[in-house]
Amino acid sequence: MRKWISLPHQEGTVSRQAHADLPAEAPYEREMGKSGFFGPTAHFHHRRPPTGWQDWEGPLRPRAYDLNQVPTASASPWQAPLLLHNPQMQLRLWQLDTPMPALARNADGDQLLFVHAGSGALFCDFGHLNLRDGDYLVLPRGTMWRLDPAEPMQLLMIEATNDGFGLPDKGLVGPQAIFDSAMLDVPRIDAAFLAQQGDTPWSIEIKRRDTVSTVRYDYNPLDAIGWHGDLAPVRINWRDIRPLMSHRYHLPPSAHSTFVAGRFVVCTFVPRPIESDPGALKVPFYHNNDDFDEVIFYHAGDFFSRDNIGPGMLTWHAAGFTHGPHPKAFAAGQKHARKETDEVAVMIDTRDPLNATAALDPVEIAEYAHSWRETPA
Repeated sequence: MRKWISLPHQEGTVSRQAHADLPAEAPYEREMGKSGFFGPTAHFHHRRPPTGWQDWEGPLRPRAYDLNQVPTASASPWQAPLLLHNPQMQLRLWQLDTPMPALARNADGDQLLFVHAGSGALFCDFGHLNLRDGDYLVLPRGTMWRLDPAEPMQLLMIEATNDGFGLPDKGLVGPQAIFDSAMLDVPRIDAAFLAQQGDTPWSIEIKRRDTVSTVRYDYNPLDAIGWHGDLAPVRINWRDIRPLMSHRYHLPPSAHSTFVAGRFVVCTFVPRPIESDPGALKVPFYHNNDDFDEVIFYHAGDFFSRDNIGPGMLTWHAAGFTHGPHPKAFAAGQKHARKETDEVAVMIDTRDPLNATAALDPVEIAEYAHSWRETPA
């Protein structure tokens, strides 16, 4: 067990409380820390924004992509384009317009689906469950499943490679905070599930070590008549999430954790009131992402710390540089111009560096790294 070096110290002009009552002559606070937002930290007070760069050279630059332009339609989830990945995580975007002609099974890890658009029915080993936009669906490793869209569906797919998804430790606020486990829905052995059983031939496409094998049956293998236990797919919609809030203190993104894997975390940003205390920071604080790559997929609304970022877009801030709100967003926060957020976004923080695939090259927004300039170059 490692014990971090701890030496609380103050040097120069500082605020007594992080993220609040910042010095007037140095309004730009920057956080440097270990283990994301969970380890020891230092807070610096700057006269000028830590993101006030004028140019970028090299591959580390912040990146943004318009995923609305990615061709993603396929009948199988394993044909959906892989966008970002490392040995512990894979991120895909999948467009499904018609019913899946074969069952899918992920033998590489748990699968998390987020329904960005559309609706439909899930049929799996455990039964039947309807899905709509904004739903998360956790599929345990080895689950056989298929989707039958009621309308075209677009899904963000997050794989916990050789791992599984659990819930975050909610600590002092208790297990019912953010969302109660009673809000997690599971598939049912209902009339719709029993009606799809029969002697129609079906295939299962099994992904293992990123290679697909096909197993054929002369009947539908989703023929269970019941099940029991404490392992099952679960569904939760972002509309059922009640975010942690403080009117006097801006909480870090980790407070919005939804699912946790061994080497990454999935957070959900949902609409909430903005801090009202006059001295409280009202936008995300500038921080070094030294231990985690940060990816955000924008589902709906206007992301309050970014300019010109809309639904269906994705940003990727690799570990190794300081980032934070855009200049207009920071100025609006100082004026308390907005009283609440309307954003819905999925954030993935990975402990290990991510790699981008060629599928992202045509849809990259090249000027994104320059969007922190207060005035054009």
